[in-house]
Amino acid sequence: MRLTYIAFVLLGLFWGSNFLYMKMATQYITASQITLLRILSGFLPLLAFALQKRVLTRSQFHCVGHFAVMAVVATAYYYYYAIVKGTALLPSGAAGILGGSIAMFTTIATLLFLRSEKLNGMMAGGVLLGFCGIALIARPWEVLGRTIDICGVLWMLSATSILGVSYVYVRRFLAPYNLPPLALATWQTGLALVVLLLLTDTTGIQNILQDWHATAGVVVGLGVLGTGTAFLLYYYLLQELGAVAASGATYVTPIVALSISWIAGEPVGILEIGAVLLVIASIAMLQIGRQRAQRGSVGISAIIPAKGI
Repeated sequence: MRLTYIAFVLLGLFWGSNFLYMKMATQYITASQITLLRILSGFLPLLAFALQKRVLTRSQFHCVGHFAVMAVVATAYYYYYAIVKGTALLPSGAAGILGGSIAMFTTIATLLFLRSEKLNGMMAGGVLLGFCGIALIARPWEVLGRTIDICGVLWMLSATSILGVSYVYVRRFLAPYNLPPLALATWQTGLALVVLLLLTDTTGIQNILQDWHATAGVVVGLGVLGTGTAFLLYYYLLQELGAVAASGATYVTPIVALSISWIAGEPVGILEIGAVLLVIASIAMLQIGRQRAQRGSVGISAIIPAKGI
């Protein structure tokens, strides 16, 4: 049990620190280049573990089309490109808090597109609290002298909303195959790497080497730890605790992101603190609400949050 708690805390730390690493790297290379380096560094440990566990099989080739859709939408665009673009324009703590809205947009997408999903009061309250938390970060009342870049907020929200829609795609097209989460993540990440190798302009990518902190942040922090190792930890927690408890690491992520932002000298005030509390409360209410609405159902949603921070 002690190992389980350690894995839980480490997962929250790895996810929460990602935003600062992204912020550092954007000073030297583009968002797409950061995405490429991150996926490359994260894919290697995933592939090694997947091969060791023998979860990749020939029978999975008939799902390659669905894997490709998830690779482009839920991996290359969401987690890696849009999140980097948003983080480049925002304080890392604010970006981390907005990243916590994944659960809210996932709930909205499932209610809109899946007939089996039913809204209850707890879920409605969770969505409302989530939007209130987003509002405290976006500060729509600031017309002149804005302190938060609204484009950064929109990039972050586009990422989390796209991820919510991708959850529906998984439920509709991949859930019936009952694939191991590790296999799905490896296919997604590997195909996303292929797409990025073909599309990314690597001109100037060596500029990241000017700062070894930024280089280590992308390769080790974002890639090896924040992507590859984070998923392995999540996979372990799924086995030990189950999907609902394992996804509780998303509570830790906004707190870690805001704490690191404060330590790094970024401004953290009452609005940011209020926002993180609202987002955490939103996650809790949505999880409780969905448990009540789906008692006895199999939670393939556990696959998605592992790619989500």
